[in-house]
Amino acid sequence: MENYQPNPDLLAGRVALVTGAAEGIGHAVATACARYGATLVLSDREQRDLEPLYDELEAGGAPQPAILPLDLERVDDKGLQGAVGLIDGELGRLDGLVHCAAFAPFLSRIDDYDATEWERVLRINLTAPFLLTQACLPLLRAADDASVIFTLDRIGRRGAAYWGAYCAAKFGIEGLMQTLAEETRDSSNIRVNGIDPGIVRTGLRARLYPGEDPSRLPGAETVTGSYLYLLGPDAVGVTGQRLSL
Repeated sequence: MENYQPNPDLLAGRVALVTGAAEGIGHAVATACARYGATLVLSDREQRDLEPLYDELEAGGAPQPAILPLDLERVDDKGLQGAVGLIDGELGRLDGLVHCAAFAPFLSRIDDYDATEWERVLRINLTAPFLLTQACLPLLRAADDASVIFTLDRIGRRGAAYWGAYCAAKFGIEGLMQTLAEETRDSSNIRVNGIDPGIVRTGLRARLYPGEDPSRLPGAETVTGSYLYLLGPDAVGVTGQRLSL
């Protein structure tokens, strides 16, 4: 992926929904997708957090994006079905779904992990992505070439002390990715893959490691090439894969 050079019109005519678009990897991925021609549906918890990115994309001449506020902690199946219905009504299609939203409130021993916080972390990082993907599947199946990308983590392969519910959720996301890839491999034009971006400079990382010098970490924009590759036609036939950066 270091040498991947996308065509300038790689995503022209495609509609992609990106969660966690207000900051970090989601923000970087959305910006990159718009640069290569995609019409973006920008999603995060608060509309006001997405408005600066919306204005930036519009001012830069990208296709006019849409804003879709979603509180992944509280939204239910009915709410997600309604949200996807809005995408269908306004844009008429969905070619890509990129899960970048992530939530980890603290690092803690299992001994001390609050049960309510455990449920909250699993809800945002695992259950909500499942529900959103499920709601989007009819639109994705209708596309000629659709791509679903889950953002993975190294601790979703090997557990790490103190990561608690976030670690468990990332194990689950990896399983969800593999399962959906197998279910759609021979029955649709949907490709399902995952990207482990490694350690990059994000707000979540800064909150969990306040003593770390963020200037020593690569920026989120350094990982966007892999997302572009998996979203675009260059990755036709690639499914069920885990890209580790």
